[in-house]
Amino acid sequence: MSWEGKAAPDFTLEDQEGKKQTLSDYRGQKVLLYFYPRDNTPGCTTEAQQFRDRLDELRSHGVQVLGVSRDTVSSHEKFARKESLNFPILADPEEVVVNQYDVLKPKNMYGKQVMSVSRESFLIDEEGVIVRHYGKVKPAEHVQEILDDLA
Repeated sequence: MSWEGKAAPDFTLEDQEGKKQTLSDYRGQKVLLYFYPRDNTPGCTTEAQQFRDRLDELRSHGVQVLGVSRDTVSSHEKFARKESLNFPILADPEEVVVNQYDVLKPKNMYGKQVMSVSRESFLIDEEGVIVRHYGKVKPAEHVQEILDDLA
């Protein structure tokens, strides 16, 4: 499915501080909505650190970063504190938003097929329209890829 040009599905989820975050509240600014499998895993930590370390560059392009995984608010709070994250990470343990954005995919793990959140991102414009879908994200390179697209 091609996401580009479609309205971003709206949602409300709690962040690592238990505050409700609603996507449509960010109208008027760009949003980079990124989905990741799990807190405190190597790739997810690398990706979060990249967003943390380069957040000022993204903000200079008017971009708000929002991370989403199926982890709980409590897990996110620990992860955000440990990694000094400076942007909201949203808890979706009920899998509502991961299903809205179709990022819950089958994956083989130790010979068993499990459903896992795929590492994907959506760049949403000021009007709430998806302008870029990043389907196969490399954690260490993703922020630069976004900045290149914004330039």
